Amino acid sequence: MKLQLSAAAVALALCIPAQAQTEIQWWHSMTGGLNDWVVDLANGFNASQKEYKVVPTYKGSYDESMSASIAAFRAGNAPHILQVYEVGTATMMAAKGAIVPVGKVLSDAGYKFDPKAYIPAVVGYYTAPNGQMLSFPFNSSTTVLNYNKDLFKKAGLDPNNPPKTWPELVLAAGKLKASGVACPFTTSWQTWTQLESFSTWHNTLFATHNNGFGGTKARLAFNSPLHVRHIENLSNMAKQGLFHYRGRGNKGDAPFYSGECAMATASSSTYASIKKNAKFDFGIAPLPYYPDVQGAPQNTVIGGASLWVMSGKPAPEYKGVAAFFNYLTNAEIQAKSHQRTGYLPITLASFKMTEDSGFYKQNPGTDTAVNQMIRKTTDKSRGVRLGNFNQIRAIMEEELEQVWAGKKSAKEGLDAAVKRGNEQLERFERANKG
Repeated sequence: MKLQLSAAAVALALCIPAQAQTEIQWWHSMTGGLNDWVVDLANGFNASQKEYKVVPTYKGSYDESMSASIAAFRAGNAPHILQVYEVGTATMMAAKGAIVPVGKVLSDAGYKFDPKAYIPAVVGYYTAPNGQMLSFPFNSSTTVLNYNKDLFKKAGLDPNNPPKTWPELVLAAGKLKASGVACPFTTSWQTWTQLESFSTWHNTLFATHNNGFGGTKARLAFNSPLHVRHIENLSNMAKQGLFHYRGRGNKGDAPFYSGECAMATASSSTYASIKKNAKFDFGIAPLPYYPDVQGAPQNTVIGGASLWVMSGKPAPEYKGVAAFFNYLTNAEIQAKSHQRTGYLPITLASFKMTEDSGFYKQNPGTDTAVNQMIRKTTDKSRGVRLGNFNQIRAIMEEELEQVWAGKKSAKEGLDAAVKRGNEQLERFERANKG
């Protein structure tokens, strides 16, 4: 009888509707272990309160998710939060009426946004000229040099003294090849590492008007003598079998994880994957530089993505978005994310917390990305913010591939990329006048 009453009580309880939670849709482009991280963040927030439920949904690559969100916005069913890579920043800024500045979302919900709490190069990139935060820095990364300590030892190189300059890297690559390494050096995200970050690291303009921060009249400038010299050096390395180009995007990461390639310029966010997949001792070093260039090294450029808030939602739902962003700014959450993924800790408090925990001492090199970014920025090194930047990157990829294949000289390739890229900038300027 007691069992029957208990079952009836359960049945009655199931009939009582639970208080409805406000769902917050979050579209993202994270795969593999980073998708797990995104899901864990959403679950952590959802468990911390009962009013809102963040629902993360993978929407394909950054390009695909941006296209999907534009179509959804026009149809009136855009997500609340959209993850957009840094290349899309100027495009999102120009999408008048489509987004709500994060600074406004937070202040409207009663949360205080203090820009001084963030790493300057991170918050500066996503801030409007009037000082208002436009999007929420989420998975911010920068460029680093990963290297295989085991292969360094085999080649007679000091595993604790990686190459600091490009001339040193060429010499190291030669010794690695002589020791039997088939792929001494490769790169991922070639335009980001070898032209964009290369420019800011050498305090040299990538584009006029402070790399686009000064407005839509910016034009490309990465065919300077310094840029030509660098791409020519890489082209010569390719001819000698010292540099192996493995494809666009992150295609250069896997050959490093597998131990095939000894050195790779890549995103700092590769840390988690290397730690998980590599069967060798590895090191993380700053991006190499040319020692005869005045002002080098300066600071590397931001990569990764930020979270944008889409317009057209009811006011109560924006309170949920603000609560989620406030949760993400927690120093402990930030520190754990940084240590787990290799992405930058976006707040100074989370950087200090990680440092105080001894994480950097236990995992040498993991502070490289942060140290490259906390340097004081200049008008030439703040970052690159250009319209139609994803199309420009595709053009740069095409022209660099022509150089690596020996079909164009470094100067011919860069001149062509600048000419074709400027046509995209002119088009963007015309579309966004007034």
